[in-house]
Amino acid sequence: MPDLLLELRSEEIPARMQRKAAGDLRKMLTDGLVEAGLTYEAAREYWTPRRLALDIRGLTARSKDIREEIKGPSTTAPEQAVQGFLRKAGLSSIAEAHVHSDPKKGDFYVAHISKPGRAAEAIIAELVPGIIKNFPWPKSMRWGPASAKPGSLRWVRPLQSIVCTFGPETEEPVVVDFEIDGIRSGNATYGHRFHAPGLITVRRFDDYVAKLEAAKVVLDADRRKEIILHDARNIAFANGLDLVEDEGLLEEVSGLVEWPVVLMDEFEQDFLTIPAEVIRLTIRANQKCFVTRPHGAAEDLSNRFVLVANIEANDGGKEIAYGNGKVVRARLSDALYFWKTDQGDLPDLDQLQESAARFDLDLTKPLDQRMARLDHLNVTFHAKLGTQGERVARIKRLAEELAPTVAKSISPLEGEMAGRPEGVASADATHSSLSKREEVGTPRETTPSVASGDISPSRGEITTLVARAAVLAKADLQTEVVGEFPELQGAMGRKYALLQGEHPSVAAAAEEHYKPQGPSDRVPTDPVSVAVALADKLDTLTGFWAIDEKPTGSKDPFALRRAALGVVRILIENRIRLELTSIFAKAFANFTGGAGQISDLLAFFHDRLKVYLRDQGARYDLIDAVITSQSDDLLQIVRRVEALGSFLDSEDGRNLLAGTKRAANILAAEEKKKTLVAEAVEPALFREDAEKRLVSAVNQAEKEAGQAIQNEDFSAAMLALSVLREPVDSFFEGVLVNDEDQAVRANRLALLARIRAATDQVADFSKIVG
Repeated sequence: MPDLLLELRSEEIPARMQRKAAGDLRKMLTDGLVEAGLTYEAAREYWTPRRLALDIRGLTARSKDIREEIKGPSTTAPEQAVQGFLRKAGLSSIAEAHVHSDPKKGDFYVAHISKPGRAAEAIIAELVPGIIKNFPWPKSMRWGPASAKPGSLRWVRPLQSIVCTFGPETEEPVVVDFEIDGIRSGNATYGHRFHAPGLITVRRFDDYVAKLEAAKVVLDADRRKEIILHDARNIAFANGLDLVEDEGLLEEVSGLVEWPVVLMDEFEQDFLTIPAEVIRLTIRANQKCFVTRPHGAAEDLSNRFVLVANIEANDGGKEIAYGNGKVVRARLSDALYFWKTDQGDLPDLDQLQESAARFDLDLTKPLDQRMARLDHLNVTFHAKLGTQGERVARIKRLAEELAPTVAKSISPLEGEMAGRPEGVASADATHSSLSKREEVGTPRETTPSVASGDISPSRGEITTLVARAAVLAKADLQTEVVGEFPELQGAMGRKYALLQGEHPSVAAAAEEHYKPQGPSDRVPTDPVSVAVALADKLDTLTGFWAIDEKPTGSKDPFALRRAALGVVRILIENRIRLELTSIFAKAFANFTGGAGQISDLLAFFHDRLKVYLRDQGARYDLIDAVITSQSDDLLQIVRRVEALGSFLDSEDGRNLLAGTKRAANILAAEEKKKTLVAEAVEPALFREDAEKRLVSAVNQAEKEAGQAIQNEDFSAAMLALSVLREPVDSFFEGVLVNDEDQAVRANRLALLARIRAATDQVADFSKIVG
């Protein structure tokens, strides 16, 4: 079977675009080949900074002949219908059509279409130019004299040559000939820009790879990454250091070089007074270099860094390393200036008094000064939602409202039972129908939030600390370091807060109130961080709901789904009981026109909770059976799902489900027919012992399940329902519901309604599959 080699060589492609572009090329070409009637065995894409390449193996040499029939209208159809059929079938006259007969439909026209297969070379020569012209680059450019013409070729960087060969291994491959904007396909490419700038003639993929390697080009990006990582680890180890690995940087650097050469340089020890995160980001962002740390160290960095060059220099890379070192030292000098400046007084302190008074700030402290300036400058959060200062005030009020609930739920003083309502079994004791990997409602990570000595606040302190933490949470947005590196917001707030002597919980909240930032990120567990994180996210959600800026379809520009999922995870994984409708009402009070949005926002949270629980392994039908439009305690929903799943795993549960659904189906069918259903069950109308036993069991189950639900002991509620199993089975075995006597029938239907009402206290069994 023939193989296809395609290479599109250009000037340097931005590293961030390479992987996706190569994947797009593979998809567009293989989809086109399949659509044209060809098949292939395998396809793989490759990329370097200067080329996209595609290796397609086992491509059929020719598409199959196509024979198809297009059914047309009746022979007695009006002329307009006949003409439409001719256009669809591509026939010039009705004489070219055939007449088929059907015993029921009579005679009708059929077009017999035959399309001969095409050579793969012709299909490829037609496809590739179109793909190049319509390639989905995020940004593209025109170049040269031809760029002045309308419709001229656009590419991410000037396209220089095209290799396109096709043929089996046993024969000499042919060049698939085509031309686009003066660039004609061929079998010649070029190696490394400096080491091997001469012309290279290639035949098929295997010798293409080998010749590029000889010309100092490593085609496989994953292999370039392996070379860089291996050599970087080795050079660090040889110097008594450990490489600080960075997958994102490794991906980017592998897209900057075709022939990776790893080198090392250093900067002055004095720069190590800068926080490690700042050093790492400075070197990463400005010079795309890796940092190192002393062997075995957990946090501290060394003053040596690793860089990756694209050439093997005659001096062993000394000049390259020296040049990178000069730039790194200059950038670290800037970072050191930012770091020291952030710890000093602002020049406009006299203008910040009003803001300081508004937030009870201490202007002798650097971070307080930055918060005062954030408010004083009226920095906009959103045009319709006010300034950052106004937002901080809202977050503070909301966090103070949440603090008592959070403190009660997860205060260290509560011990192992923190956050668990009376009557609810511990997570370890409750059988979960969710993921076997972990129990929903149990924190995934037990690492203390407050790293500095693990000083946890008492319950009495929490409200005071929450107010202070909420005020300082956004202050680092006015620091020089965060202005330079926005991704350090929160982390720098924590460092600056500790430097000015804040309580460790207040400092931790500056960083942790942004968490969780994704499904794999841990949730905060310190009560101060939790209260501020909830307030921050709930303010965002209610604010954007109030101005009708909700997520739509795949669009979520303000990351509101992530914010809601963060609230869900914080509440469940910290076992916090919170009435969302109540807290929504308080949050919406800060905005105009938000009060009517509470039910809609609650429904949005239900959707996020379903996503979360399904990811944990919960059955979708159990979630739907438990959630109602008024359910606003997410932890309670989780406990109900757990208890329901445990119950349905038992034989009693499975049998009761079948009986209950049978009762509900009969009742629904009769209600649809408007059959009379008695308002209450009348024992005097019972004719069978099974009816008497069932009503007695229903009375018992209703009472005991209702009491258990009131105590929020959902496992006990399920146990109470289990007494219905045998009476329900006996009832359906020995009693005919649709009795001829209308009064008896209405009474028995009322008994079925009692069964439905009893089980509905716990869950809507009609929504459960099985």
